[in-house]
Amino acid sequence: MNIWLRFGLIVMTFGLSSVTPVKAQFSGGPYGPISKSYAQPNAKTIYYVSPEGQPRADGLTLDNPTSLSSAISKVTSGDAIVLRGGTYRTGNLILNQGITLQPYKDEKPILKGTQVASTWEQKQDNVWVTNWKTLFPSKPMFWWRQERHIDKTPLHRFNNDMVFIDGEFLQSAGSIEELTPNTFFVDYEKQQVYIGTDPNSKLIEITAYDTALLRTSNDVHNKRSDKIGPKIYGVTFTQYAWRAIGIEGKRTFLPEDEPVDEPVGVADPLTYGKEVINTLLENVTITYCSRVAGYFRGDGLIIRHSLISDTSTEGIYIIGSSDVLLEKNIIQRNDIENITGYYVSAVKIINQTYRVTVRDNLIINHPTSKGVWYDVGNREGLFIDNYVENTQAGLSFEISDGITAVGNVFVNNDLSVWVLNSANANIAHNTFVNSTLRFTRTARSATDDHFGWHPETGPDVFERDGHTVKSNLLTADEQHHGPLLSVDQEDALCAQYKKAQLAELDGNAYVKPENQQPLITLSTSSSEPCNREINTLDKLQDSTAQYETNGQLINGHPRTVFVSPDLKRFELQRHISKKVNLVLPEKVTNAFENIGALPSASDNQSR
Repeated sequence: MNIWLRFGLIVMTFGLSSVTPVKAQFSGGPYGPISKSYAQPNAKTIYYVSPEGQPRADGLTLDNPTSLSSAISKVTSGDAIVLRGGTYRTGNLILNQGITLQPYKDEKPILKGTQVASTWEQKQDNVWVTNWKTLFPSKPMFWWRQERHIDKTPLHRFNNDMVFIDGEFLQSAGSIEELTPNTFFVDYEKQQVYIGTDPNSKLIEITAYDTALLRTSNDVHNKRSDKIGPKIYGVTFTQYAWRAIGIEGKRTFLPEDEPVDEPVGVADPLTYGKEVINTLLENVTITYCSRVAGYFRGDGLIIRHSLISDTSTEGIYIIGSSDVLLEKNIIQRNDIENITGYYVSAVKIINQTYRVTVRDNLIINHPTSKGVWYDVGNREGLFIDNYVENTQAGLSFEISDGITAVGNVFVNNDLSVWVLNSANANIAHNTFVNSTLRFTRTARSATDDHFGWHPETGPDVFERDGHTVKSNLLTADEQHHGPLLSVDQEDALCAQYKKAQLAELDGNAYVKPENQQPLITLSTSSSEPCNREINTLDKLQDSTAQYETNGQLINGHPRTVFVSPDLKRFELQRHISKKVNLVLPEKVTNAFENIGALPSASDNQSR
């Protein structure tokens, strides 16, 4: 099926057909959790809980709340738990029923995976110690290459314990001698935690739980799974060692297991993602988890209007799932421990997902991490109307086949979009500011690969082509280094690969200072050398006539075309008409009267 037609059908599935043309770019908000007062849920049975709730209370009335753990053990499919405001220091809650969790009216329930450490002994100058039994030692995954990364990432970084002083996160140290006011050290043999700050008159919190809520597929609380995911509204999860939320598939994973391994090898999507379906998170906040905010498995997942922040590796981790929607979230500041060689990303979409839509989100402040990464055998991805800033690569698409990226704004990323060893990526009507657009292919295959079966799930070495790049606006100022567009491959492939990576490159506009080089790095089957620099569109058109016959080069600065890039106003000062037509869904086509993602100021005034 034509990729743009498929895009249109999926858009209607998620309700984009109701979006007016003017809204067919990132909306400008609101993003993240929205404060609201929740009505009583429509549920079979409602259990009321509070931080002071008694486990023996039945929880059936507001004035007789039970504990959260007690309510979790009682609920059955279709029930609801209403949480009073306050801090719940709890975790390792397990359920297997499709239920609702929400606040009472506008109250603010906060689940914390820490306990307060109040008993400290000073051992020497600037060193204090406490005994602590709930510790979470761990180690790197088997594929982490210690010989490459040990100098930057000591092994203690892989332990999952966390310490907070007055809410401030501390980094780990490798010994008492390394302690500073901003670090902690754990002696696992003696079960002791050391800090370098006087704890008097301070709130010291140390992790006591490694998970807030696990939705298991196994039998639990004398009930079988109903295969329906939870619906969670308006709850904050914070300070958990490992993850806040886990949604299981067919098996249970432990912290040291490779979370990607379900399914293993090439698989039919009808055989996975069905154990827990239709999980929903809305107006949820997840912060400060020592690995990820959550591992999510199961078709029909929706995460919207949520804040995912300050995690140590990934934020949202989606595995082997189809028909997923991420919408209007703020996803920021992952990789807070700066663990090198772990291939981290704010959102990881991995292992043969189908139709995962990432729409109208803020993905910001990930300078040592990718933004959204589709990796290992994904199909029919949609990345539309997002704002992405300060990442290593805003959107990565690797070992996968078929993605549409439309209407996004990428600002100050090392790479805006990086398509690596993949096929059929369609990049149209995006705005790029100091963010290189890159397509790469290598000889990586399933033969002797470091990650085993992963390459088998995507296009083989000589199937990595079919990309289109149309009607984008690529801009750079004097601070940007490198090309605006790079289409590159390993030298050995130039003589072997007879088909160019890009099937179409046309109708794009390039804005850069006149003396800044190069404009484009390009590799085609006839390139000599294999990857060559092109400085003008004339040279590009002369050498490969099928490229950019309708392209535009504007010598200048982002201020030349945008209303005010200094204020992050990326509407166009003037109309820059598109010169190629795209077979986009009608609602989206009508919205794009200009090059790039956003309208011109004159277009807005005319409306």
